[in-house]
Amino acid sequence: MSQPENRDGGPGEAPLDPEAQRIQAKLKRLLLGSSLVMIAGFIAVFAAILYKINSNKSDLSDAPFAATIAVGADADILQVSTGEGMLLVLVREGSKTALLRLDPVTGKELGRTDFVAR
Repeated sequence: MSQPENRDGGPGEAPLDPEAQRIQAKLKRLLLGSSLVMIAGFIAVFAAILYKINSNKSDLSDAPFAATIAVGADADILQVSTGEGMLLVLVREGSKTALLRLDPVTGKELGRTDFVAR
């Protein structure tokens, strides 16, 4: 504690022999090379993340949708969403609730799920 560690080659340290200097230079090159590889890896990962974020821009305003879709006469539309090439419509027909799966381009009903109380 009374003597601070001296890293700059103080008066008590002997100079390194040529073999130790070669090993030290090799280790410095190895450290530099592995650091560059690690930095390149980080850049590649961040580039892949940014590419993935920016490539999934699906603008639904340009997508073709059917002009009209026929639902029941007494049906109230509760919710509409799109997913996996389908238009999902949640409707209430009287006291029943149903989920309609529709083709967004043609408006044709692909499937229907009725919800029942048990």
